[in-house]
Amino acid sequence: MIHAKWDRRIRRANELTSSYTFAAEGLLFYARLATFQKSFYQEIQKTLADSPKTSSDRPLRDELDLFLLLPNFPGFLSVIQQIAPVPLAQAAAGLAQKGPAGWQHAIEDFWQGDFETVAAVDDMEPVRGGDLCDAIPSHRLLAWMFLQPYAEYLADYRESAIVDGTPSTCPLCGSKPIVGVLRSEGDGAKKSLICMLCAHEWSFRRIYCPACGEEREPQMAYYSTPEIAHVRVDVCDTCHTYLKSIDLTKTGLAVAVVDELATIPLDLWAREHGYEKLQINLLGT
Repeated sequence: MIHAKWDRRIRRANELTSSYTFAAEGLLFYARLATFQKSFYQEIQKTLADSPKTSSDRPLRDELDLFLLLPNFPGFLSVIQQIAPVPLAQAAAGLAQKGPAGWQHAIEDFWQGDFETVAAVDDMEPVRGGDLCDAIPSHRLLAWMFLQPYAEYLADYRESAIVDGTPSTCPLCGSKPIVGVLRSEGDGAKKSLICMLCAHEWSFRRIYCPACGEEREPQMAYYSTPEIAHVRVDVCDTCHTYLKSIDLTKTGLAVAVVDELATIPLDLWAREHGYEKLQINLLGT
């Protein structure tokens, strides 16, 4: 089942390139990136196969195995140089030249730092062309891509824990959500959020802003278009933040993290109307 989730992401990204041609380049890049991430996840799983599950009391960010990670980093940078758009490929080549000390700094800077700075606006390079491309520090973006399967492994192999309430950040690693998900429940739909780093999914309130905590219904709204009916833009008119949600009751074949990447027109609409995205995705949108 764990390996199947990577296959679903890769398959969905390839499928959507034909129907969402405006996002085809980014989706093809993501499919290739996810192929590397799948193989890296499998290697981590094999290496740590005899390790017991981590206690739910131990913060996920306390776990950073540099002996496991560093030997795999140059191979990752080599892959990025082959598959990424030019600016990111050049950034990977530059980081590759910094050697083990530079690689360790990039990994530790992201893992031990404030994940919110992934979407910062200082000292930036664009990831790819286009009106929606927010500049992201290249070393942080590369570290995010590299560490995602490691974080996801740590999340998958933890003891189950009871989470109080509906936290606005990931209860395992403290990162922001990248996308919401709606699933059938009774006569309606249940909402959950998916972490931008470890892909952990947790239940969340339908009428509640994960950015500012707004819970007054008149201040919360969602918008969609018939052309992409299964994806909606959840907005907060208090803090002017938005997050996309994937409605699996309308399209059961959707893969939330992939469909979020593909639906660029909704990001354009939201930003044109003055909303800022809660968490930029791996493609810079």
